[in-house]
Amino acid sequence: MNNVIVYSKNNCMQCKMTKRYLKEHNVPFEERNINQDPEYLSTLKQQGFQSVPVVMNSAMDPIVGFRPDSLKELVD
Repeated sequence: MNNVIVYSKNNCMQCKMTKRYLKEHNVPFEERNINQDPEYLSTLKQQGFQSVPVVMNSAMDPIVGFRPDSLKELVD
């Protein structure tokens, strides 16, 4: 399994739903919270993203927002 990175922020319902989906489907991920580590916000802005959550995985295009249809591609 490739590394899954979830960029999130505090009090974000879509972020919570995305993380819950991944946990329920046993998809390991690294969370990068833009409130706790503002440098992650700069990284996202440099790549053209304007909202979170952003789910990144080397095997597929980034997923922006809570997208169960796209997240299911990460489930083995």
